[in-house]
Amino acid sequence: MNFEGLDPGLAEYAPAMHSALDPVLDAHLNQSLLQNVELDPEGMALEALPSQESVHIMEGVYSELHSVVAEVGVPVSVSHFDLHEEMLWVGCHGGHATSFFGPALERYSSFQVNGSDDIRQIQSLENGILFLTKNNLKYMARGGLIMFDYLLEDSEDMHSLLLTKSSTLLVAGLQSHILEIDLNTVQETQKYAVETPGVTVMRQTNRFFFCGHTSGKVSLRDLRTFKVEHEFDAFSGSLSDFDVHGNLLAACGFSSRLTGLACDRFLKVYDLRMMRAITPLQVHVDPAFLRFIPTYTSRLAIISQSGQCQFCEPTGLANPADIFHVNPVGPLLMTFDVSASKQALAFGDSEGCVHLWTDSPEPSFNPYSRETEFALPCLVDSLPPLDWSQDLLPLSLVPVPLTTDTLLSDWPAANSSPAPRRAPPVDAEILRTMKKVGFIGYAPNPRTKLRNQIPYRLKESESEFDSFSQVTESLIGREEEPHLHMVSKKYRKVTIKYSKLGLEDFDFKHYNKTLFAGLEPHIPNAYCNCMIQVLYFLEPVRCLIQSHLCQKEFCLACELGFLFHMLDLSRGDPCQGSNFLRAFRTIPEASALGLILADSDEASGKGNLARLIQRWNRFILTQLHQDMQELEVPQAYRGAGGSSFCSSGDSVIGQLFSCEMENCSLCRCGSETVRASSTLLFTLSYPEGSNNDKTGKSCDFAQVLKRSICLEQNTQAWCDTCEKYQPTIQTRNIRHLPDILVINCEVNSSKEADFWRMQAEVAFKMAVKQRGGETSTNKEFGLADWKELGHPEGVLMCPSIEELKNVWLPFSIRMKMSKSKGLDVCNWTDGDEMQWGPARAEEQHGVYVYDLMATVVHILDSRTGGSLVAHIKVGETYHQCKEGVTHQQWYLFNDFLIEPIDKHEAVQFDMNWKVPAILYYIKRNLNSKYNLNIKNPIEANVLLAEASLARKQRKTHTTFIPLMLNEMPQVGDLVGLDAEFVTLNEEEAELHSDGTKSTIKPSQMSVARITCVRGQGPNEGIPFIDDYISTQEQVVDYLTQYSGIKPGDLDAKISSKHLTTLKSTYLKLRFLIDIGVKFVGHGLQKDFRVINLMVPKDQVLDTVYLFHMPRKRMISLRFLAWYFLDLKIQGETHDSIEDARTALQLYRKYLELSKNGTEPESFHKVLKGLYEKGRKMDWKVPEPEGQTSPENAAVFSSVLAL
Repeated sequence: MNFEGLDPGLAEYAPAMHSALDPVLDAHLNQSLLQNVELDPEGMALEALPSQESVHIMEGVYSELHSVVAEVGVPVSVSHFDLHEEMLWVGCHGGHATSFFGPALERYSSFQVNGSDDIRQIQSLENGILFLTKNNLKYMARGGLIMFDYLLEDSEDMHSLLLTKSSTLLVAGLQSHILEIDLNTVQETQKYAVETPGVTVMRQTNRFFFCGHTSGKVSLRDLRTFKVEHEFDAFSGSLSDFDVHGNLLAACGFSSRLTGLACDRFLKVYDLRMMRAITPLQVHVDPAFLRFIPTYTSRLAIISQSGQCQFCEPTGLANPADIFHVNPVGPLLMTFDVSASKQALAFGDSEGCVHLWTDSPEPSFNPYSRETEFALPCLVDSLPPLDWSQDLLPLSLVPVPLTTDTLLSDWPAANSSPAPRRAPPVDAEILRTMKKVGFIGYAPNPRTKLRNQIPYRLKESESEFDSFSQVTESLIGREEEPHLHMVSKKYRKVTIKYSKLGLEDFDFKHYNKTLFAGLEPHIPNAYCNCMIQVLYFLEPVRCLIQSHLCQKEFCLACELGFLFHMLDLSRGDPCQGSNFLRAFRTIPEASALGLILADSDEASGKGNLARLIQRWNRFILTQLHQDMQELEVPQAYRGAGGSSFCSSGDSVIGQLFSCEMENCSLCRCGSETVRASSTLLFTLSYPEGSNNDKTGKSCDFAQVLKRSICLEQNTQAWCDTCEKYQPTIQTRNIRHLPDILVINCEVNSSKEADFWRMQAEVAFKMAVKQRGGETSTNKEFGLADWKELGHPEGVLMCPSIEELKNVWLPFSIRMKMSKSKGLDVCNWTDGDEMQWGPARAEEQHGVYVYDLMATVVHILDSRTGGSLVAHIKVGETYHQCKEGVTHQQWYLFNDFLIEPIDKHEAVQFDMNWKVPAILYYIKRNLNSKYNLNIKNPIEANVLLAEASLARKQRKTHTTFIPLMLNEMPQVGDLVGLDAEFVTLNEEEAELHSDGTKSTIKPSQMSVARITCVRGQGPNEGIPFIDDYISTQEQVVDYLTQYSGIKPGDLDAKISSKHLTTLKSTYLKLRFLIDIGVKFVGHGLQKDFRVINLMVPKDQVLDTVYLFHMPRKRMISLRFLAWYFLDLKIQGETHDSIEDARTALQLYRKYLELSKNGTEPESFHKVLKGLYEKGRKMDWKVPEPEGQTSPENAAVFSSVLAL
């Protein structure tokens, strides 16, 4: 078909095509149209629409049998009935092909033919299908395997193909030639020149080839020589379509008018016997497609793009009564085809839907179709799998042939004496606490081993550090394996042990006895939890990020600010960074840098976590720097003296982390090039040959740091003077030092690890030698030992000998910049502080003291694949907010495990299992220089926005009324809340031999709908938020039975709902939380968890706990509504508006029954009656309408009388 005369926009399809012509969908749309994809704009349930199964198909009269979607929102470019099998092939503008089997249009195969170009024509052969695109001819099997791929020249623009023989093909397009291709050799055999270029339609009879041109002409060519025998000048504008049957040729097209091309309603009909035109046929539709459908007569089917179809005789008069409507989903019909049996018609529209019209209830596409091959079911071998890694695997399971020879396993009795395993020794703690009564001893369980499980050592000679591949569990009750003693218990990877209640009965307090919040590790790419904690405890960064807000949907700075707000509100409960990591996965740079791990790699520990976290550190600082550059510096970041926090044109992140440098390149010809640059962090550069030096040469950390900052290296570079690449000496000089010094340690091989180990040993020997001691590790130094060495009491708190081991990193470093741009770096100790005074460094110009604030380390553990933890020095402000005290303390942050540690532990690195990755140094007294007040960027206008992402959503069908200015919520106002979710990843569980199931990884949920209803006022119960959340991630289960969300509701192209971004709705809820409203709902704990919100407990009124007795089951909202309110809700699916409104009514009922909480005893009797009724009813709501709720029962009335 020629698209040029129809619509110029159809030549190059764009997703926003015809957005202004979006019609209201037909109310009688077939249920199976989209195969579980919801397209209903009226918001009604699809089950309530009348089904077309009741439509009677009259014999001989075409009517719609089935409709199905090929690809949602992508126009169908071509349709073709298979000539050999009962199949319909459909090609889309996106280059995707789909086949449907039989009249029921069951999806048979679906595959990509071309990555960018649309499919122009499809031709079925005996062994496969030919697909023609713009400059490509592809032959594929019906299952999708490529049989050949023939690339044409880039200048070609092909539109049509014609199978002349079983192995010869003609291909034509907008060029001035037609190609003949041999399908056996897949080679071009002929190139026929055409006088009139632009062949878009080709037909064939036993006399001629017919070529339809874009100029409006139809040429008749000889079958053997391909010479033009005759030519019809059909239309003055352009040709749309034509067909040939017998001695008649009918064509439709466009005529030239003063205003352009206009669709001609006269069909041109030609007699091929006399080669002349006969009387034109006037039709009542705008013809775009036409086909002869010869059954009893030579009928013509004329189709318009708007979906009108008319049947008429080519030599008679068209009757308006013969017009019927196809009802496309999109605004336009894009393709039309007739089956070989003439019993079926196929239409494809611009929204990706295919409509099948037939003249009988059980049509066949071909007179004689062969049987279609379907995929065979998976055949499972009956033999059980054998795991050779198990030492206890019985060899009798191996099938062996019957033999009379002696087997190799038949050992003589002398060599096969039984050797039973020795019983493990009794725990010393049990023996110490045992009390004997007669010959029986009783002792409390020390809980150092798993109950009723004893580890056996199969080999007595195996090493103590053997490999152990079993999946680790929670630290609670984990036995102390001998091979794990190297890694301290608190540094091991922690995992959550899930039960049937999920996380409700998991004791997070066992791991975190502080009021700081940990982060949950089960989310994909949660390896960066430790770095999130480091950024949070950098007070200038925290205040800056929490004051930031922009319009970008996926902004890491915004999401990080939301997460920091949750960490502020938490009182020891762990948080999760699901929204932040969701935005992180959408950043293209993160994927390009390899920062996004697959679930399998993260679980198995295949990735090098040390390198990964160092790349992530560089990425997050760069990303935050770019995000902050787009916004004006907040007023809260002005210095106490009125100076701006950052320079003009730079971001606050740049002021904090950026170091200005001069890079000098000196060529051997003497020319020098200087350019200015900046960096947000430094990478340690270790001395050359340091790993080969076994003499124990001392090298201070300050020297290595200076070498890394003022880097000097020889490299090849372009010299403008020499005009070629020359060996140059490149040096780096510092112009301005950052406020926060970030260092990537780059300990990625044994070479760097040996250097750290050797320097720690040298530093340990020197420290002991300076104090007159020995390097023996068996001697413990106490205060008396230091007195004997000449150190007076009370001057210094001397570290023990254990605290001096594996220490090379200083707690403070001193940097001095000279006027000649030289940099002096040295270690700064407490002794220097006492000698020079605390303000000595600040008095001198260009002298700065940096204090160690955080270290991120990589824990090497072969059992779990390793993990990342952080040592962080938490400042006074955080302790004041959380605990009401003012002091500084070092803490270990291991996901949700938080534990205070001694400061020396933060700089002790045993390179066998604890490897440094990232160091953070901050300038001394940095926080005191700035007024770090957080300004909440979320304002009330976020509640007034009602823009929808959905194209089909109309204001007349909205399900909520936004708040007016006089309805703005106040502190203590009630808001009914309910949320619905979809599943992104199914849960991973392990089924044990005793039938019990343990969850290894929970299912990953995503919020799909959030509803808030008014809790007071004249509009009480009316929603003011009912947002469907658009998601870009793959949904594996819409949970329609429980959520009411249907496929298509979250797709902006076809959804009729009020569709928004998660960030937009999140801001609305954050504003409600910050203003102090009280949320009423049922099961809000899970809702807030999936939405990723931290809500203070005094702002949550959860009916699942209001109507709950201790140590009893939780009661569903449906049962509570039936029992107390005589309402039957959640019949077929859940509706969040109904659930939120019901929760509000239940809360009103609770206040009524408990007298506003003043009569707990009477309400306790009500709950007892509730649980008794529930047990009798098996907690099921009765289905018959005659049975009412027990609200008026005698026992219930007597309770109310109290």
